[in-house]
Amino acid sequence: MTSVFPILVGIAATCAAVALIFLFMSSKNARQTTQKPKSRSSIIRTAEKRLAQDSRDPAALLPLSDLYYKEQQWEKAFPLLNTLVEILPVYPDLDVFQATLRLGICSVKLGKLPEAVKALSVARRKDPDSFEVNYYLGQSFYKNKEYEKAVPFLKKALSSGKEVPELFEFMGLSLYRGRLFRDALPYLKRALDVKPDNRELLFSMADSMNSVGMGDKALKVFMHLRPDPEYGARSCLLAGTIHSFYNQPAQAVQDYEIGLKHTEAPLDILTQIRYNLAQIYLQENDMTKALNLLQTIQITVPGYKDVRILISRYQELSQNNTLKTYLMSAQSDFIALCRKIVSVFYSRASVKILSIDAKPDVTEIQTEIETAKWEDSVVFRFYRSTGSTGELYVRDFHGRIRDLKAGRGICITAGTYSEEARKYVEGRPIDLVDKTQLLKIFAKV
Repeated sequence: MTSVFPILVGIAATCAAVALIFLFMSSKNARQTTQKPKSRSSIIRTAEKRLAQDSRDPAALLPLSDLYYKEQQWEKAFPLLNTLVEILPVYPDLDVFQATLRLGICSVKLGKLPEAVKALSVARRKDPDSFEVNYYLGQSFYKNKEYEKAVPFLKKALSSGKEVPELFEFMGLSLYRGRLFRDALPYLKRALDVKPDNRELLFSMADSMNSVGMGDKALKVFMHLRPDPEYGARSCLLAGTIHSFYNQPAQAVQDYEIGLKHTEAPLDILTQIRYNLAQIYLQENDMTKALNLLQTIQITVPGYKDVRILISRYQELSQNNTLKTYLMSAQSDFIALCRKIVSVFYSRASVKILSIDAKPDVTEIQTEIETAKWEDSVVFRFYRSTGSTGELYVRDFHGRIRDLKAGRGICITAGTYSEEARKYVEGRPIDLVDKTQLLKIFAKV
């Protein structure tokens, strides 16, 4: 019995040693199995070493492009992803969707829009419902100013239900720039909930509201934006237009004057502001201010609208108060001037005014004229116009003379007469007085 005990002790010791060795080997294997991931520098070093030997090695392109893409180092990721997409046909096991999607997103971030559309279109064929594919495709078309093409992709992205603030912004601005103003409004409002101080969104929303007949609401936004260096001039132009529509010239003048302080604004905007402001000054008979604006337009944008004609007309008006009264005064002053013209039209004549028929564009005075040699009933018709008076107006006047049983008619305008009108009065009891003759009459007045 005593001799068996040492044998048992030896067997136990041997078993313990074997167990310890097994435990050690197991823990070593476990450590090897849960090995730490490679470090960033290790990935770069290994990949660059492989790429030096083969620039199209997918085993190097995949980990290195993945690293740079996740770090948003778009400049470094782009060429790697571009090469990866090029070798896709050679390596069918590569993930086509991920490679083309990532290349498309990289391209968008770098402003390489044709490349973005090309890559994302391939990705969309693999997964047409992908939010990222549709979102970045829509963004690519938007940034390339192809707004109609952007809208369906952005709508598809919206249908996924993901709340991405920029998505509402791109959608609203795409619809706005595609002139779908009513459709743009709800998206612009959603975008403004996130970016309430975004000037582009504010202006686009106000312009959309104004375009669909919500001028009163748009006006508040435009007035708020008047000081803005980028959107101020355009806001002043539109605010002035709305105030003029509501017959508020003083407020419109203020809008336009603020707009002209934005000297760095686009010339077309400043020119339209000057033109609109000049029109208001002309309505208020402020010739000096109006002419200054019109002359500035003529210097900066020669041939703009009817500026040359307006300058010619109103320069003369500013120098001839009687002509100014004839064309621009209140109706009462105009009628008083017409009475004076009637009184001096025939030299040494006795003039009796029988009736005056005054309308906004034409005034008639029926008279009885008596001179030393003759007496007759004469009708004077005055046109407040600087344009060409045609045959139809003269023909109408001839009918009026017959209705009144007058012996003669005198048709007066501050403009000219057409050749047809002059031919019509031949052999008829009508005298045509144009601007040249009228200025001579003014000298008598």
